[in-house]
Amino acid sequence: MTGAAPAPRALLGAARRVVVKVGSSSLTSLSGGLDPARLDRLVDALAARRAAGSQVVLVSSGAIAAGLAPLGLTRRPRDLATQQAAAAVGQLLLAQAYAASFARHGRAIGQVLLTADDMIRRAHYRNAQRTLERLLGLDVLPVVNENDTVATDEIRVGDNDRLAALVAHLIGADALVLLSDVDGLYDGDPRRAGSALIPEVGAPDELDAVRIAAPGQGSLGRGGMATKITAAAMASASGIPVLLAAAEDVADALDPAGPKVGTAFRPSGRRMSARRFWLRHAADVRGRLDLDEGAVAAVIGKRRSLLAAGIHGTSGDFVAGDVVDLVGADGTVVARGVVGFDAAELPALIGRRSRDLAPEQRREVVHADDLVPLTGP
Repeated sequence: MTGAAPAPRALLGAARRVVVKVGSSSLTSLSGGLDPARLDRLVDALAARRAAGSQVVLVSSGAIAAGLAPLGLTRRPRDLATQQAAAAVGQLLLAQAYAASFARHGRAIGQVLLTADDMIRRAHYRNAQRTLERLLGLDVLPVVNENDTVATDEIRVGDNDRLAALVAHLIGADALVLLSDVDGLYDGDPRRAGSALIPEVGAPDELDAVRIAAPGQGSLGRGGMATKITAAAMASASGIPVLLAAAEDVADALDPAGPKVGTAFRPSGRRMSARRFWLRHAADVRGRLDLDEGAVAAVIGKRRSLLAAGIHGTSGDFVAGDVVDLVGADGTVVARGVVGFDAAELPALIGRRSRDLAPEQRREVVHADDLVPLTGP
C-alpha cells in the first residue's frame, strides 16, 4: 500500500534545485529604474536558500524596464528598436546590480541570455542545458533572461514565466517559484472585496471550476496572471511543484520549512524526458499531418509510430527532422513529433500501406521515440 503523495508546500521547501522567476514590476519603477531595496531583498532570500543547501537559478525580467530611466523614457516603448535599445542599456545595469548585491553574500553569478532559438532548436537546447549545469557545478548562481537586445516577435519566447518553466525542466529542477506583484491566484479580481485566495491547485483542470481574474499586466512588463497560470500548468504537468507568490514575500516563499504564502500547484504528472518536454512545449512546429481514426488510436492509445497508411493530408513547408502537429479528424492536435520525410515526399506516400511502398519509403513517418501525445491517457 502506498502512502499519500507529499503536499506541494513540503516539496517546495525540500527542493534541492529551485528556479525562481521575478518580474519587472517587482524590481523597478518608472521613476527610478532599478529599485535597490527590492533587488537586495530578493538577493538576500536567494542567498539564504542557497546557504540552506539548495541550488538556485534566477530567471529575471527587468532589462528593458531598467533601461528606461537612463534613456529618459517615461514608459515602456512600443516599437521593437527602442525596446531593444532599452534592453541593451538595462541588461548591463541589471547584471551589475545583481553582481554587487550577491557579492555581499560572497556569491558569484553568471549571466545567461536566451532566445526562443535556444529552446526551439534541439542542439541549442542541449547547449543551454550543459551551460547551466556547469555553472551550477561550479557553485555559480545563474541569472537567466530572454535576450531582448536581439529577440524579435518571431523568435521571442514571449514571457519570462514560460521561459522559467522551460528552464525548470531543462535543468531538472525540483521546484519553480513565480514571484509577482500579486500574492497568489484568486477566484476573482483581487482588488475587489469577496475575492478569495486559492491556496492550492491540485491539477490544472481545477482552474476551470473557478473564475480567474486579476489586474492586467503592468506597464513595465509583458506578462500577466494568464502567463503565470500557463507556466505553472506546464511545470506541474511534468512533475514540478510550483508556487505563485508576491515578490515582497520572497523570504517566506523560499522558506526551506515549506512556504506558507501564495498559491501552491501540486505536481500532477510524471516528469518526462527533456526531449519529450521540448517537443511538447518548446519546439517550433513547421507543419501538420492529418490522421484517420485508426492512426489516432495507434498513436495515442497504443503509443505506436505513425505510418503513411494512417495519414490522409498534410500542410506546411517542412523537411525531415522538423517538428509537426498530428491532427485528428475533428481538427484537434493529438500529438507532436519529428517527421521523417520532407513535405514534398509525403503526398505520394500517404494512405498507402507499407507493403505497397518502395523499400526506402517504408520507414515510419514519425517514430514513436520522436512523438509526444497531447491528449489521451
